[in-house]
Amino acid sequence: MKLDILVFAVHPDDAELGCSGTILKHIALGKKVGIIDFTRGELGTRGTAETRDQEAADSARILGLHARENLRFKDGFFKNDETHQLEVIKMIRKYQPEIILTNALHDRHPDHGRAGDLANDAIFLSGLIKIETLVNGVTQEAWRPRLVLQYIQDRYIQPDIIIDITDFVDKKEQAIRAFKTQFDSPDSSEPQTYISSPEFLDSVTGRAREFGKQIGVKYGEGFTSRKLLGVDNLFNLL
Repeated sequence: MKLDILVFAVHPDDAELGCSGTILKHIALGKKVGIIDFTRGELGTRGTAETRDQEAADSARILGLHARENLRFKDGFFKNDETHQLEVIKMIRKYQPEIILTNALHDRHPDHGRAGDLANDAIFLSGLIKIETLVNGVTQEAWRPRLVLQYIQDRYIQPDIIIDITDFVDKKEQAIRAFKTQFDSPDSSEPQTYISSPEFLDSVTGRAREFGKQIGVKYGEGFTSRKLLGVDNLFNLL
């Protein structure tokens, strides 16, 4: 299946926190969107790899995703090397997206930046015809998307572009809360963590308000770009 947008996320719930409003908006516009999780988040203090699998599936249904896969890289210990790059390249070539959204390049969690670099390196290499990848014995075609953006995660980073997600912020919260073991829950007996406090989700909403304010809407999601962005019509800009 060819996708319009492919999202890479090192942990299940990264895409929900960073760009699920944008995912929802584009699915509502008729675009096909999928998520590739790199790891199962098995080093997380709360929950297990198995509960995260189920939560990711629950969130996928809320978002209306057209595909979601997990590469099962080793949480915390995956590398930006040839072995991992080739697995990411296979996903790019499989889904042939026009746009890819990836983890932040710099963040509090070291996995985020490493995953962002891994995705960006694999995206470039995916366009080289002399790198051969096989799936089920069939050689894949080289593919490189037209646009790559990084969603902003825990650390505040000045965005290069902001997407209006005002109409989708409530459903974004539903998708985040599908990860019941990870976030604030009065029924949980697991240890408190940085992301399990009520204030953490308040900060996610607060950032969306701040980004929205910068473009004159109620809620927004911010993205960075490694290259200059261009438009062919000034009236497409808010």
